[in-house]
Amino acid sequence: MTYVVTEACIKCKFMDCVEVCPVDCFYEGENMLVINPDECIDCGVCEPECPPEAIKADTESGLEKWLSVNSEYSRSWPNISVKGEAPADAKEMQGVEDKFEKFFNPAPGTGS
Repeated sequence: MTYVVTEACIKCKFMDCVEVCPVDCFYEGENMLVINPDECIDCGVCEPECPPEAIKADTESGLEKWLSVNSEYSRSWPNISVKGEAPADAKEMQGVEDKFEKFFNPAPGTGS
């Protein structure tokens, strides 16, 4: 089992999860984070830290796409271990549906 970041993170990217991760397995994209499933130790401390509840155990039904997205982008985005600034409109973006299709950006983040 591993944890994955889902589309609820897109354009929210609060990054509270980054500071509690004991193995620094988060990677930063332009407008979301992902978890490297090969580095995640399944401790689960990140899950309750996520305000939009974007982090889920990959054992939940229907998360195959997100396991693939996390695996793919964690190979090319910069590793992040320090919490950065959330987007100014992050709270307004919580709960927006179909964010992957509407807003996903494959560009890497700054690796703050």
